[in-house]
Amino acid sequence: MKLKAVVFDLFGTLVDDFSIREHECLLSKMAKVLSAPRDAFAQMWVETFPQRATGLFPTIEANIKHVCQVLGCHVTDAQIKKASAMRLNFVRQKLTPRPGVLDILAQLRSKTYKIGLITNCSPELPKLWPTQKLANLVDVAVFSCLEGVKKPDPKIYMVACQRLEVAPRNCLYIGNGSSHELTGAAAVGMRPLLLRVPYETYDTYRIEVDEWQGSSISDLKEILTILKIN
Repeated sequence: MKLKAVVFDLFGTLVDDFSIREHECLLSKMAKVLSAPRDAFAQMWVETFPQRATGLFPTIEANIKHVCQVLGCHVTDAQIKKASAMRLNFVRQKLTPRPGVLDILAQLRSKTYKIGLITNCSPELPKLWPTQKLANLVDVAVFSCLEGVKKPDPKIYMVACQRLEVAPRNCLYIGNGSSHELTGAAAVGMRPLLLRVPYETYDTYRIEVDEWQGSSISDLKEILTILKIN
């Protein structure tokens, strides 16, 4: 089996995952701006991730407005805009590539491997993506919120393969085990690889971290050895 492409997860793989503590702090600040009950706002924000990640809320503003309506909070457009900007800035700060990632991607491309990205994300990410350093090294980026489907649905993996013009069997998929993404990749014929970063804190979305029995690495640099790239 000749590998022709490497497809990556984003958060927890190419960039650090959200810190639970930092995310909770952000939600508290957003709730304050919106004059919304903090705990109820945070809970509903987390609960609406599936809708946010599959495009049912086309913008972060729409998601904020929905949550506030359900909670019975009367908010102004200015409040929504301010809370949305806080969220946008938070995500922007989290898009810094992990040390060595840009070099690894450049080495893969130098050996003619195509680079793909599949991420379960909300609407601010595709808005921010074009200005990121990672964007220059990724051939195809697939955002769940634009596709209307998220991992582990087979459709999102096939979208990436079709746009990369590579068969699933010729793709290596690397992720941190969130949302059954590795099982999903394997189901369509990709070769899945779990990234276990020692300093990454556990979260409930990383379902496959403990369950995964397949191949794993602890540093992305190991893929250069796997692919015999010096």
